[in-house]
Amino acid sequence: MLNVYPYYDFMQSNGAIPLDYALFRPLPPNKEAVDSNTLLHYTNVFDAVVDAAYFAMSYLNFTSIPITVTESGWPSKGDSDATLDNANTYNSNLIKHVLKNTGTPKHPGIAVSTYIYELYNEDLRPGSISETNWGLFYPSGAPVYILHLTGSGTVLANDTTNQTYCVARENADKKMVQAALDWACGPGKVDCSPLLQGNPCYEPDIVFSHASYAFDAYYHKMGMVDGTCNFNGVATVTTSDPSHGSCIFPGRYEFMLG
Repeated sequence: MLNVYPYYDFMQSNGAIPLDYALFRPLPPNKEAVDSNTLLHYTNVFDAVVDAAYFAMSYLNFTSIPITVTESGWPSKGDSDATLDNANTYNSNLIKHVLKNTGTPKHPGIAVSTYIYELYNEDLRPGSISETNWGLFYPSGAPVYILHLTGSGTVLANDTTNQTYCVARENADKKMVQAALDWACGPGKVDCSPLLQGNPCYEPDIVFSHASYAFDAYYHKMGMVDGTCNFNGVATVTTSDPSHGSCIFPGRYEFMLG
Protein backbone atom coordinates (compact mmCIF):
# COMPACT_ATOMS: atom_id res chain seq x y z
CA MET A 1 0.00 0.00 0.00
CA LEU A 2 1.32 3.40 -1.00
CA ASN A 3 0.22 7.01 -0.51
CA VAL A 4 1.08 9.15 -3.56
CA TYR A 5 0.87 12.94 -3.27
CA PRO A 6 2.30 14.78 -6.32
CA TYR A 7 1.05 17.99 -4.66
CA TYR A 8 3.68 17.72 -1.93
CA ASP A 9 6.37 16.69 -4.42
CA PHE A 10 5.57 19.76 -6.50
CA MET A 11 5.42 22.13 -3.52
CA GLN A 12 8.73 20.90 -2.09
CA SER A 13 10.65 20.80 -5.38
CA ASN A 14 11.57 24.51 -5.46
CA GLY A 15 10.46 24.74 -9.08
CA ALA A 16 12.21 21.56 -10.25
CA ILE A 17 8.88 19.81 -10.89
CA PRO A 18 6.59 21.58 -13.41
CA LEU A 19 2.95 21.95 -12.38
CA ASP A 20 1.80 20.27 -15.61
CA TYR A 21 3.95 17.24 -14.76
CA ALA A 22 2.22 16.96 -11.39
CA LEU A 23 -1.31 17.40 -12.83
CA PHE A 24 -1.06 14.81 -15.66
CA ARG A 25 -1.19 17.55 -18.27
CA PRO A 26 0.47 16.79 -21.64
CA LEU A 27 4.17 17.55 -21.86
CA PRO A 28 6.37 18.02 -24.93
CA PRO A 29 8.87 15.15 -25.24
CA ASN A 30 11.77 17.37 -24.13
CA LYS A 31 9.96 18.10 -20.86
CA GLU A 32 9.36 14.47 -19.90
CA ALA A 33 11.42 13.09 -17.05
CA VAL A 34 13.91 10.37 -17.97
CA ASP A 35 15.32 7.99 -15.37
CA SER A 36 19.08 8.11 -15.97
CA ASN A 37 19.52 4.53 -14.75
CA THR A 38 16.69 2.82 -16.66
CA LEU A 39 16.07 5.39 -19.45
CA LEU A 40 12.34 5.06 -18.75
CA HIS A 41 10.30 8.14 -19.72
CA TYR A 42 7.78 9.61 -17.30
CA THR A 43 4.96 11.99 -18.20
CA ASN A 44 3.60 12.48 -14.67
CA VAL A 45 4.72 12.45 -11.05
CA PHE A 46 2.22 9.76 -10.04
CA ASP A 47 3.79 7.06 -12.25
CA ALA A 48 7.29 8.11 -11.20
CA VAL A 49 6.48 7.72 -7.49
CA VAL A 50 4.78 4.36 -8.01
CA ASP A 51 7.73 3.05 -10.01
CA ALA A 52 10.17 4.36 -7.40
CA ALA A 53 8.38 2.15 -4.90
CA TYR A 54 8.52 -0.81 -7.29
CA PHE A 55 12.28 -0.35 -7.77
CA ALA A 56 12.79 -0.12 -3.99
CA MET A 57 10.81 -3.33 -3.51
CA SER A 58 12.86 -5.06 -6.24
CA TYR A 59 16.05 -4.08 -4.44
CA LEU A 60 14.71 -5.98 -1.42
CA ASN A 61 13.80 -8.95 -3.67
CA PHE A 62 10.03 -8.35 -3.52
CA THR A 63 9.13 -8.58 -7.19
CA SER A 64 5.64 -10.09 -7.31
CA ILE A 65 3.69 -7.79 -4.99
CA PRO A 66 1.35 -5.33 -6.77
CA ILE A 67 1.12 -1.81 -5.44
CA THR A 68 -2.22 -0.34 -4.37
CA VAL A 69 -2.34 3.44 -3.96
CA THR A 70 -4.43 3.97 -0.86
CA GLU A 71 -4.36 7.77 -0.96
CA SER A 72 -3.87 10.34 -3.71
CA GLY A 73 -5.40 13.74 -4.30
CA TRP A 74 -4.94 17.51 -4.42
CA PRO A 75 -6.24 20.22 -2.04
CA SER A 76 -8.76 22.72 -3.38
CA LYS A 77 -7.92 25.59 -1.04
CA GLY A 78 -4.96 26.93 0.89
CA ASP A 79 -1.87 28.17 -0.93
CA SER A 80 -1.54 29.58 -4.46
CA ASP A 81 -1.49 26.11 -6.06
CA ALA A 82 -4.16 24.53 -3.85
CA THR A 83 -7.04 25.72 -6.01
CA LEU A 84 -10.38 24.35 -7.20
CA ASP A 85 -9.09 24.17 -10.76
CA ASN A 86 -5.90 22.29 -9.85
CA ALA A 87 -7.75 19.88 -7.55
CA ASN A 88 -10.34 19.20 -10.24
CA THR A 89 -7.66 18.79 -12.90
CA TYR A 90 -5.58 16.40 -10.81
CA ASN A 91 -8.40 14.14 -9.62
CA SER A 92 -10.16 14.10 -13.01
CA ASN A 93 -6.93 13.25 -14.83
CA LEU A 94 -5.98 10.71 -12.16
CA ILE A 95 -9.26 8.84 -12.67
CA LYS A 96 -8.86 8.86 -16.46
CA HIS A 97 -5.24 7.73 -16.14
CA VAL A 98 -6.09 4.80 -13.87
CA LEU A 99 -9.09 3.70 -15.94
CA LYS A 100 -6.95 3.46 -19.07
CA ASN A 101 -5.12 0.53 -17.40
CA THR A 102 -1.86 1.59 -19.02
CA GLY A 103 0.12 0.87 -15.87
CA THR A 104 3.49 2.56 -15.33
CA PRO A 105 6.64 2.65 -17.48
CA LYS A 106 8.16 -0.11 -15.31
CA HIS A 107 4.99 -2.23 -15.37
CA PRO A 108 3.02 -1.29 -18.49
CA GLY A 109 -0.44 -2.78 -18.77
CA ILE A 110 -0.71 -3.51 -15.05
CA ALA A 111 -3.43 -1.32 -13.55
CA VAL A 112 -2.68 0.51 -10.31
CA SER A 113 -5.70 0.34 -8.01
CA THR A 114 -6.08 3.82 -6.55
CA TYR A 115 -8.20 5.51 -3.88
CA ILE A 116 -8.80 9.26 -3.94
CA TYR A 117 -8.11 11.19 -0.77
CA GLU A 118 -10.69 12.14 0.23
CA LEU A 119 -14.48 12.08 0.07
CA TYR A 120 -15.22 15.00 2.43
CA ASN A 121 -13.39 18.13 3.53
CA GLU A 122 -12.41 17.96 7.20
CA ASP A 123 -13.55 21.35 8.47
CA LEU A 124 -12.71 20.51 12.10
CA ARG A 125 -9.24 19.13 11.40
CA PRO A 126 -6.39 21.17 12.95
CA GLY A 127 -3.60 22.47 10.77
CA SER A 128 -3.25 24.58 7.65
CA ILE A 129 -6.18 25.46 5.38
CA SER A 130 -4.91 23.13 2.68
CA GLU A 131 -4.90 20.20 5.10
CA THR A 132 -8.67 20.57 5.63
CA ASN A 133 -9.62 20.89 1.95
CA TRP A 134 -8.80 17.64 0.16
CA GLY A 135 -12.41 16.46 -0.18
CA LEU A 136 -14.68 16.06 -3.18
CA PHE A 137 -17.60 17.21 -0.99
CA TYR A 138 -18.19 19.73 1.76
CA PRO A 139 -19.33 18.31 5.14
CA SER A 140 -22.86 19.42 4.15
CA GLY A 141 -22.79 16.97 1.23
CA ALA A 142 -22.55 19.64 -1.48
CA PRO A 143 -19.83 18.98 -4.09
CA VAL A 144 -16.70 21.10 -3.87
CA TYR A 145 -16.41 20.86 -7.68
CA ILE A 146 -17.79 18.72 -10.49
CA LEU A 147 -15.21 16.26 -11.80
CA HIS A 148 -14.53 16.47 -15.54
CA LEU A 149 -14.90 12.80 -16.45
CA THR A 150 -16.23 12.84 -20.00
CA GLY A 151 -14.79 9.86 -21.84
CA SER A 152 -14.19 7.81 -18.70
CA GLY A 153 -16.98 5.33 -19.53
CA THR A 154 -20.56 4.74 -18.45
CA VAL A 155 -19.82 4.44 -14.72
CA LEU A 156 -18.04 7.73 -14.14
CA ALA A 157 -18.97 9.94 -17.10
CA ASN A 158 -21.10 12.29 -15.04
CA ASP A 159 -19.80 15.48 -16.60
CA THR A 160 -22.73 16.63 -18.72
CA THR A 161 -21.83 20.27 -18.06
CA ASN A 162 -18.66 20.20 -20.12
CA GLN A 163 -19.73 18.92 -23.55
CA THR A 164 -17.14 20.68 -25.66
CA TYR A 165 -15.54 20.15 -29.05
CA CYS A 166 -12.31 21.28 -30.70
CA VAL A 167 -12.59 22.71 -34.21
CA ALA A 168 -10.48 24.62 -36.72
CA ARG A 169 -10.73 28.42 -36.57
CA GLU A 170 -12.59 29.76 -39.59
CA ASN A 171 -10.10 32.61 -40.09
CA ALA A 172 -6.98 30.47 -39.62
CA ASP A 173 -4.30 30.22 -42.30
CA LYS A 174 -5.14 27.26 -44.54
CA LYS A 175 -1.53 26.07 -44.76
CA MET A 176 -1.19 26.08 -40.98
CA VAL A 177 -4.47 24.17 -40.64
CA GLN A 178 -3.21 21.59 -43.16
CA ALA A 179 0.06 21.24 -41.24
CA ALA A 180 -1.84 20.76 -37.98
CA LEU A 181 -4.11 18.19 -39.63
CA ASP A 182 -1.08 16.28 -40.90
CA TRP A 183 0.41 16.30 -37.39
CA ALA A 184 -2.82 15.11 -35.73
CA CYS A 185 -3.17 12.20 -38.17
CA GLY A 186 0.55 11.42 -37.93
CA PRO A 187 2.57 12.02 -34.75
CA GLY A 188 -0.64 12.85 -32.87
CA LYS A 189 -1.80 9.26 -33.49
CA VAL A 190 -5.42 10.22 -34.21
CA ASP A 191 -7.53 7.65 -36.08
CA CYS A 192 -8.27 9.65 -39.22
CA SER A 193 -9.77 6.75 -41.18
CA PRO A 194 -13.29 8.34 -41.05
CA LEU A 195 -11.83 11.11 -43.27
CA LEU A 196 -10.87 8.77 -46.10
CA GLN A 197 -12.90 8.82 -49.30
CA GLY A 198 -16.07 6.74 -48.95
CA ASN A 199 -16.11 7.03 -45.15
CA PRO A 200 -18.61 9.07 -43.09
CA CYS A 201 -16.50 12.22 -42.55
CA TYR A 202 -14.94 12.54 -46.01
CA GLU A 203 -17.56 15.05 -47.13
CA PRO A 204 -17.22 17.98 -47.29
CA ASP A 205 -13.75 17.34 -48.71
CA ILE A 206 -12.19 20.55 -47.40
CA VAL A 207 -9.21 20.95 -45.10
CA PHE A 208 -11.09 22.90 -42.40
CA SER A 209 -13.76 20.21 -42.08
CA HIS A 210 -11.24 17.36 -41.98
CA ALA A 211 -9.04 19.26 -39.55
CA SER A 212 -11.95 19.89 -37.18
CA TYR A 213 -12.65 16.16 -36.94
CA ALA A 214 -8.97 15.35 -36.33
CA PHE A 215 -8.58 18.19 -33.81
CA ASP A 216 -11.65 17.05 -31.88
CA ALA A 217 -10.48 13.44 -31.89
CA TYR A 218 -7.11 14.48 -30.44
CA TYR A 219 -8.73 16.81 -27.91
CA HIS A 220 -10.94 14.05 -26.50
CA LYS A 221 -8.20 11.44 -26.74
CA MET A 222 -6.12 13.67 -24.44
CA GLY A 223 -8.98 14.10 -21.98
CA MET A 224 -9.78 17.71 -22.99
CA VAL A 225 -6.99 19.03 -20.77
CA ASP A 226 -5.66 22.55 -21.22
CA GLY A 227 -3.47 23.04 -24.28
CA THR A 228 -4.81 20.10 -26.30
CA CYS A 229 -7.05 22.30 -28.47
CA ASN A 230 -4.61 24.84 -29.84
CA PHE A 231 -2.52 23.44 -32.70
CA ASN A 232 -0.38 26.58 -32.97
CA GLY A 233 -3.42 28.82 -32.69
CA VAL A 234 -5.53 27.36 -35.51
CA ALA A 235 -8.02 25.52 -33.26
CA THR A 236 -10.58 26.62 -30.71
CA VAL A 237 -13.01 25.04 -28.23
CA THR A 238 -16.74 25.28 -28.94
CA THR A 239 -19.94 23.99 -27.35
CA SER A 240 -21.64 23.69 -30.77
CA ASP A 241 -21.71 20.09 -32.00
CA PRO A 242 -19.90 20.02 -35.40
CA SER A 243 -21.22 16.54 -36.24
CA HIS A 244 -23.10 16.35 -39.54
CA GLY A 245 -25.05 13.59 -41.24
CA SER A 246 -23.41 10.25 -40.44
CA CYS A 247 -20.17 11.97 -39.37
CA ILE A 248 -20.27 11.82 -35.59
CA PHE A 249 -17.52 13.77 -33.83
CA PRO A 250 -15.81 12.12 -30.82
CA GLY A 251 -17.23 14.74 -28.44
CA ARG A 252 -20.81 13.73 -29.17
CA TYR A 253 -19.95 10.02 -29.04
CA GLU A 254 -18.40 10.36 -25.58
CA PHE A 255 -21.35 12.45 -24.40
CA MET A 256 -23.77 9.69 -25.50
CA LEU A 257 -21.71 7.12 -23.58
CA GLY A 258 -22.11 9.20 -20.45
